[in-house]
Amino acid sequence: MIYDLFIIGGGINGCGIARDAAGRGLKVFLAEQGDLASGTSSASTKLIHGGLRYLEHYEFRLVREALIEREVLLKAAPHIIWPLRFVLPYHNGLRPWPILRMGLFLYDHLGGRKILPGTRGVNLRTDVTGQPLKEQYVRGYEYSDCWVEDARLVVINARGAQEKGAVIRTRTKCTSARRVGDHWEITIETEDGRVESVRARALINSAGPWVSQVLGAVVGRNDPDKIRMVKGSHLVVDKLYDHDRCYIFQNADGRICFAIPYERDFTLIGTTDEDHKGDPGSPHISEAESEYLLKAVSEYFRKPVSSDMVRWAYSGIRPLYDDGASKAQEATRDYVLKLDHPQGGAPLLSVFGGKITTFRRLAEHAMEKIEPFFPQMGKPWTHDAPLPGGNFGYEEVDDRIAALWRKYPFLDEVTVRRLFRAYGTDVEHVLGDARTAADLGQSFGPISEREIDWLRDKEWARSADDVLWRRSKLGLHTTKPQQEALRTYMAAANAVQELKRVGG
Repeated sequence: MIYDLFIIGGGINGCGIARDAAGRGLKVFLAEQGDLASGTSSASTKLIHGGLRYLEHYEFRLVREALIEREVLLKAAPHIIWPLRFVLPYHNGLRPWPILRMGLFLYDHLGGRKILPGTRGVNLRTDVTGQPLKEQYVRGYEYSDCWVEDARLVVINARGAQEKGAVIRTRTKCTSARRVGDHWEITIETEDGRVESVRARALINSAGPWVSQVLGAVVGRNDPDKIRMVKGSHLVVDKLYDHDRCYIFQNADGRICFAIPYERDFTLIGTTDEDHKGDPGSPHISEAESEYLLKAVSEYFRKPVSSDMVRWAYSGIRPLYDDGASKAQEATRDYVLKLDHPQGGAPLLSVFGGKITTFRRLAEHAMEKIEPFFPQMGKPWTHDAPLPGGNFGYEEVDDRIAALWRKYPFLDEVTVRRLFRAYGTDVEHVLGDARTAADLGQSFGPISEREIDWLRDKEWARSADDVLWRRSKLGLHTTKPQQEALRTYMAAANAVQELKRVGG
């Protein structure tokens, strides 16, 4: 068999391209060397946003596209994406008040906003959002963006691709890809050492931070295009305030920092921007980054935020196209698609950069690039298509959660809300005919055996970390014994599956 597309990389761009291409009738094979969203795509600030600060760098095309996509994605996946309101306090001595107002005016109107509410002025002396802040901050603005469960967005795109016929293979590394006439001969290796060969008419390199390595070591190019690896780190600290709004703080160095309500009991603080050297697969927050983030938010909050409040930290690598910018924060966040098509040879499309917010449009542009090689493929279709679990109106969320609780009254409200926010309309397939908690099988704290089996069978989860830190963030809500019990359960389930594979 020969596939139309072989995609390297199971992050948001690779899975988004796979879904779009499969829905146009192309035969797609996607290989991811680790777990889905195990790199950059699970280490974001979890925002679907236009990027207010990108206006300062005149990235108007990117900001406009991202602002439009906010509402497209909100309608496509209202279970894992929802509106947020951000408060921007005015800091005397930094960006002037008229500049802030002008930027927010553009932000409100550049993307044709229809659903999200617009900007309003805030009196921080009387508004609830001013209570956690120092007295010197007396006025600000409140504007809209959206939240996203980033790793789940990747997974449901992979599910959407699979539903359209794509083959999704995780823990499968592409070790070699060579042009043979009008197609690619590709070698892949599974984590247990099995080697296979795959043929495809086109190759798409969406390996994220590994995109240059793929061009060199896998494809064999001597002069691969370069990326600029920029590390962004985040802290999760004890909850800093009780209301549901977020903050965007200006820093003296010209950057901004977010403080966002997170997982009920915490506040997410981020992000940093610093060049990263070395292995893209193991970024870690530095002591300097941690101090920077704590100092940035302590400049605004009445109560200082200290290191003993940190409960978790994570870092990710932004694989930005190297445009020669002098500072990491000035490197373009726009995506670049590079097509390599020697005369008579099979095409190679490499993806550089990109934001979670614009993944769908990136996929459409990737399809435009390869359309000349596949004149039979269908037209764009994802703009109005719901993602798995998202086939309901964004305004129906609370009613849907209430109905779910009536159907499964033995669950507590927190669990019902979490389950619907994770799976949307698929949640009843997860819970099935359960009438008591015992029907859900073994309990691992906030997660049940039945939910874990869904994640294994339908969402490619193979390890406890897949479950606790990518398919969910239940690692923040489980004890060490619960996590160890889950690891034991996953290992046993994987062993049984392997025996079936070998025996069958």
